[in-house]
Amino acid sequence: MKFDIAVLPGDGIGPEVMEQALKTLDAVAKKYGHEFNTKKALIGGCAIDACGEPLPQYTLEMCKNCDAVMLGAVGGEKWDSLPGEKRPEAGLLGIRAGLGLYANLRPAVIYNALKNASPLKDDIIKDGVNIMVVRELTGGIYFGKRGRTDTGEMGEAAFDTEMYSVFEVERIARRAFEIAMNRRKVVTSVDKANVLESSRLWREVVTRVSSEYPEVKLNHMYVDNASMQLVRRPEQFDVIVTTNMFGDILSDEASMITGSIGMLPSASLGNGNMGLYEPVHGSAPDIAGCNKANPLATILSAAMMLRYSFGLEEEARAVEDAVVKVLDKGFRTSDIASDGATVVGTIEMGRLIIDELEKA
Repeated sequence: MKFDIAVLPGDGIGPEVMEQALKTLDAVAKKYGHEFNTKKALIGGCAIDACGEPLPQYTLEMCKNCDAVMLGAVGGEKWDSLPGEKRPEAGLLGIRAGLGLYANLRPAVIYNALKNASPLKDDIIKDGVNIMVVRELTGGIYFGKRGRTDTGEMGEAAFDTEMYSVFEVERIARRAFEIAMNRRKVVTSVDKANVLESSRLWREVVTRVSSEYPEVKLNHMYVDNASMQLVRRPEQFDVIVTTNMFGDILSDEASMITGSIGMLPSASLGNGNMGLYEPVHGSAPDIAGCNKANPLATILSAAMMLRYSFGLEEEARAVEDAVVKVLDKGFRTSDIASDGATVVGTIEMGRLIIDELEKA
């Protein structure tokens, strides 16, 4: 099969980790007889330096003409003094909106080989944690009406509006149920329906959509309880679906319990097969060019691309299995190293993953 991939290496360690992900995809292509054509473009700080804006129009147009997009990382102190709409992160918001990416998927997995890195105790982790957070990405309070007003005696006040339509909730709910069908078939919908009218609509719509997926068990949970349960009994969760703001918070919490942000991939999906795939970690400019960066989150993001955009489940599992095998053999980059581990650099970690792929 043949696929076109837009590659946006970005800033800091982005180009380094992206290089290892692309080499991994080359190994997959060779092993399974596929063709991955890559086209590179600028986004973030490097785009600002080159053409004065974080998301050049040619970058967006190129991405629209590809089957999927892979992103390294953006940002850095160099551009922190710029106004919000000119900062590298504005490029991320722009490309998500430009590609119509409404569903953010962030898996939080505690690998057996890295259990010691988790802040949770062994009796809580038990046999491991594997949670998929499905966050609505283009609606809610982050995109609602906002402003400031003069209240008189109490002075200036600010407001942000949370609003969701039936359409927005239906499409993110269906995405979550479809993902759950290929996992343990449990969806937990997180809201604040005891207080918020938007959450009451959210719960009503998710409940109705659940009738289309009778094999999937649906649970409802208030966000405050969900945040507690993630650290108390994380094994109860399979797929979590929630609003933009709650998902922003809970996905960070779920990431934290894994103990290693350098291991965490993500996907942002729209209608059809288009998706943008990126590691959760930042650009880490302090270690850029030092061969220290952990490429595994970007490599695992490539595996998500194989699964969700290209429908190549066997190939995706092969990449994920290769990561597990390398970790089980005790190889670590410095960010996830522990006593007794064999510490390797970015390039060597990529080579180890490819070696496992070729042997499988």
